[in-house]
Amino acid sequence: MKHKTIQLAHGSGGRLMNDLIRDLFLRVLHPDQPAEMEDFADLRLSGNRISFSTDSFVVDPIFFPGGDIGELAVYGTVNDISMGGATPRFLSAGFILEEGFPVEDLEKIVASMARAAKKSGVRIVTGDTKVVHRGSADKIYINTAGIGESELDLNISSSQIKAGDRILVSGTLGDHGIAIISVREGLSFESPVTSDTAPLNGLIRKMVEAGGAAVHAMRDPTRGGLSSTLNEFAESAGVGIELNEADIPVKETVSGACELLGFDPLYVANEGKLVAVVSHEAAPKVLSAMKQHELGTDSADIGYVTGSNPGQVIMKTELGSSRIVDMLAGEQLPRIC
Repeated sequence: MKHKTIQLAHGSGGRLMNDLIRDLFLRVLHPDQPAEMEDFADLRLSGNRISFSTDSFVVDPIFFPGGDIGELAVYGTVNDISMGGATPRFLSAGFILEEGFPVEDLEKIVASMARAAKKSGVRIVTGDTKVVHRGSADKIYINTAGIGESELDLNISSSQIKAGDRILVSGTLGDHGIAIISVREGLSFESPVTSDTAPLNGLIRKMVEAGGAAVHAMRDPTRGGLSSTLNEFAESAGVGIELNEADIPVKETVSGACELLGFDPLYVANEGKLVAVVSHEAAPKVLSAMKQHELGTDSADIGYVTGSNPGQVIMKTELGSSRIVDMLAGEQLPRIC
């Protein structure tokens, strides 16, 4: 470990967070076997194949344009379970509440979770509540864990990525991060920016139906944005990735806000988008299926996997030059999810 104390950037989804996971958690918890850096665990239980995931949510503010911490907690775990092609079934919910937190706000959040669970087709079946002294936390933190059934015999993971594969995204990037920062900074735009938080399991079902085993890897680009996700893919699979900037979908309002704030949309968090790596032959069919789903109308093919420059992501800019898209090095937007 390069640092003696935990930094905000250790939770950013970027380079320091990856170093923390590899150099501490995996080294201590999995010293004798390599562990894949997916957002879910693919497990066998009494002969049945299941997907298991957990996530914690500390977003600030807890209510934001397009959502709140409650639905974010449900959709976040639903999406992680779904990234391996599994069908989410059950969730747990753990709450850490600060003394003095308004019960009215808590009820709004729990009601939001109930609606999100119904929309996602899952049930919240168990949970826990802890209360800490005033000033020991910031209003409310939520942990959700979930399990899903892997009904199809698929191996969707970064280990399946191959040269020639296409890189698909399901829609515009950076919406969630800019929605959060706009509230924090009191910014207003001509066209309001709202979070993209949404359950992706229905979209993923359509993609798997269209592509089957040709869908090699999927991930939702949350903390660290698209850049961190693609760098993780490139490093895990030992491949290079080349992007075309002109093909990457970003709303004009988000692009303008990023320019104003000095952000790059490739590094800004998303909560209702996915990145898929699909075989060259199946990519047009999968992309067509994505565009037919309500959460994939802005889907795009943004690049491809290459055997050159292993471990690197390179983007051809709209000016015709090329630049390396590295993993987020520090903390851009703390407490974004």
